[in-house]
Amino acid sequence: MTGTDRTGSVGSGGPGGAGEPGGRTILLGVRHHGPGSARAVRAALEAVRPGIVLVEGPPEADALIPLAADEDMRPPVALLAHAVDEPGRSAFWPLAEFSPEWVAVRWALEHDVPARFIDLPATHTLAWRAADDHDEDHADGREPGDRPGTAAPDVRGDPLVALAAAAGHDDPERWWEDVIEHRSPGEGDALAPFTAVEEAMTALRETGEGEGEGGERGVVDARDLVREAHMRLQVRAARREFAQGVAVVCGAWHVPALRRPATVAADRALMKGLPRTKVEMTWVPWTHRRLSRAGGYGAGIESPGWYAHLFGAADRPVERWLTKVAGLLRDEDRIVSPAHVIEAARLAGTLAVLRGRPLPGLGETTDAVRAVMCDGSDVPLALVHDRLVVGDVLGEVPPGAPAVPLQRDLTRIQRRLRLKPEPAQRELELDLRKETDAGRSRLLHRLRLLGVGWGEPVASRSTGTFRETWRLRWEPELSVRVAEAGVWGTTVLSAATARAETDAVTARDLAGITALAERCLLAELPDALAPVMRILADRAALDTDVGHLAQALPALVRSLRYGDVRGTDTGALAEVAAGLAERVFVGLPAACAALDAEAAEEMRDHVDAVHTAVGLLGDARTPGRGDLGSRWRAVLRTLSARDTVPGTVRGRAVRLLLDDDELAPQEAARLMGLVLSPGTPPADAAAWIEGFVGGGSGGGLLLLHDDRLLGPVDAWLTGVPADAFTDVLPLLRRTFSAFEPGVRRSLGELVGRGPEARGSVTRAGSGIPGFATGLDTERADAVLPVVRLLLGRDPAPDDNDLVGADT
Repeated sequence: MTGTDRTGSVGSGGPGGAGEPGGRTILLGVRHHGPGSARAVRAALEAVRPGIVLVEGPPEADALIPLAADEDMRPPVALLAHAVDEPGRSAFWPLAEFSPEWVAVRWALEHDVPARFIDLPATHTLAWRAADDHDEDHADGREPGDRPGTAAPDVRGDPLVALAAAAGHDDPERWWEDVIEHRSPGEGDALAPFTAVEEAMTALRETGEGEGEGGERGVVDARDLVREAHMRLQVRAARREFAQGVAVVCGAWHVPALRRPATVAADRALMKGLPRTKVEMTWVPWTHRRLSRAGGYGAGIESPGWYAHLFGAADRPVERWLTKVAGLLRDEDRIVSPAHVIEAARLAGTLAVLRGRPLPGLGETTDAVRAVMCDGSDVPLALVHDRLVVGDVLGEVPPGAPAVPLQRDLTRIQRRLRLKPEPAQRELELDLRKETDAGRSRLLHRLRLLGVGWGEPVASRSTGTFRETWRLRWEPELSVRVAEAGVWGTTVLSAATARAETDAVTARDLAGITALAERCLLAELPDALAPVMRILADRAALDTDVGHLAQALPALVRSLRYGDVRGTDTGALAEVAAGLAERVFVGLPAACAALDAEAAEEMRDHVDAVHTAVGLLGDARTPGRGDLGSRWRAVLRTLSARDTVPGTVRGRAVRLLLDDDELAPQEAARLMGLVLSPGTPPADAAAWIEGFVGGGSGGGLLLLHDDRLLGPVDAWLTGVPADAFTDVLPLLRRTFSAFEPGVRRSLGELVGRGPEARGSVTRAGSGIPGFATGLDTERADAVLPVVRLLLGRDPAPDDNDLVGADT
């Protein structure tokens, strides 16, 4: 199944010569994932009734064919082959309900006819991929031999482009729909459409109008020649074995090659010396979205949901489709009545007549839906395309399908936790106080450690540590990731533990190990946490870079909080965190000396992170938390007063002390005044202001409500010399642009009123900026009715009654 096998052909007679034994050989060339091809294949098989059905696909999957008849098998599904020694090296062969290959296999099983795959074995295909200099990961959904697909319908190397152009059509997809998809299988000879397209394929390969899978005009890819040689050998063997006849279902591009006479010796010579690798195969679920070209599958289609509808609709497909669209739009609270459906069907039919098409296709129905149901808007139409034209259908595979032990354990846990894989993205809110939700959290964190990105944590709407929010979406490629992770263990717990221990040894920096320790706590891997902590302690003792230590501390301290919710013993973690904090305190003042602007900004971020970590470390009730807090405040005082420390760091140290009430506002204003004095270089003063009020610290509100801080900034800014103002402008713009729009507007209005107006409230009032000397009782009483309403109280008989009188 390749990206260029998109049309159909047929033939009778053997590919190896007329003198070979066996009955009639029927070559049914198809377009992969074409509902018209699928219906035609079914009709041809019913008419011919062969003794065996041969299908393009890896022969290693022959033992898996009976599972296609299992009642729990629901397409779309895919055959997955992966190298035993390197599970990440893999390939998919996707099959939908409307795929001709799937229809052929199902027909064979229903009629007790043997079915076999005849393409080049995966043992050679995957070995070839390993040998390629430009080896691509097949987890993107392409098949072996596929070139990367594009979103355009006339993809390079597609024979449909040449055939449609020869017929006078500029859209190969529309031409194919008119010729094949809209053709009833009961019209005339069941083999006629295959015969016609085979002739076209033969002409394309002979004249060079089409392109082979290698991308060269008129030249078939060398690996195609090997694949076709193997197919001919398999067809010959089947002809000798089954006198009732042989039916071959393959991509139309290969049919002329299977028809061409060739000797057994020549075909075997092409097969000689092929590389090999040991492979395993199984069935895995697939999705309609991954069948689309947008999903990266080289032989994909643009509208799998539409094709599935065409294949399943027994009659009146357009009317049934428009009914589905109406139901979807109604579910999204759009007003769509039966009259809209009737009018849309009429419009689609009229458009088909005007465009000279036998029946309305996807283009006509889409135009009708846009005009009638969407009021000409493409916004709801995009929803129709995503949900219906492409779709989020996820196939199912029976439990008896072969799987690595890790996959079986994962399936068992998913069922126990009632966490079913789904193709559509959804958010999952977890309450870690509940056992089921805690188990789901453990599973998702363990899978992330193994590289199986089923869930992605997102910011929770709750501020409590007992809440987690995940964004879940199951992609078929995750089956490959599970198989690849099977090298770490046979269960999710043992595999995650082994992977964490290995990652700790190979981690490049201290921050990576602390982040790993945090993930071990989240995933509840006690057996992995102990060795990770030993490695962390050893690395921390040898690392002298204060920046590395400051990066590592926050994640380590954050992890201490998980013990309260998850019941994890974090004693060893607390000791390492306290020791790390002490080393940061000792080395930080010296590390802040003689830094350039970029390094100073990075160090300011480290100071913020350490400040937050020290606060969390105190909340976590670790030994010596009071001493740590006081020592950290002493470090901040040192930073705020040392001239060799960059202004960005000094300003931030003053701000942190002010926020923690360790520095009086008058003292902060005095320090600001000293920095903004004429003797300080403007660039250094601007950096100090940026550290004090910038970096998303809410400094704008601080300036807005305290004139003792705003006044010096205003006076300094207006006094910056013109020749220096250009140099400090970018820094000031970055600082003040981070303020909220309302804060910037209020600051501008306040500055515009002048220093006298700004200071009038302070001078006339209590001495506290923003407050008057007494209480304005009239304004205070005005809020009482609203407060009573919020509290559910009855209206007070006396308007002057205070809220506290009732409470």
